[in-house]
Amino acid sequence: MKSFTFASIVLAFCASGAFAQTTHSMDHSGMHMSDSQMEGAVHATALVNSISDGSANVSHDPIPEIGWPGMTMDLPLQADAQIMGDVAPGDKVTLMLLKGSDGMYAIGAMMPN
Repeated sequence: MKSFTFASIVLAFCASGAFAQTTHSMDHSGMHMSDSQMEGAVHATALVNSISDGSANVSHDPIPEIGWPGMTMDLPLQADAQIMGDVAPGDKVTLMLLKGSDGMYAIGAMMPN
């Protein structure tokens, strides 16, 4: 019985991971990022307040994966950040945040919702 219970838990855990991958809302097909960058990516929904050459000011929802509450902040854009489609101030977007070697997060990709 213990084997059956354990197997059921493992199966449920694997299925939930597969479901999370199939319901993922950002298309990564055109991105040029390493596998390690993609594995550590964190996604968030945000409102774009402004975009400059090297950063974007966004108001984002809470990001529990990294312990951030919802807030408005400037986030740096990685040098090779992928901006998919036309993104302008006032647009709701999905952000893909990547943690740099310095431990700080930067926008690796941004896609309109």
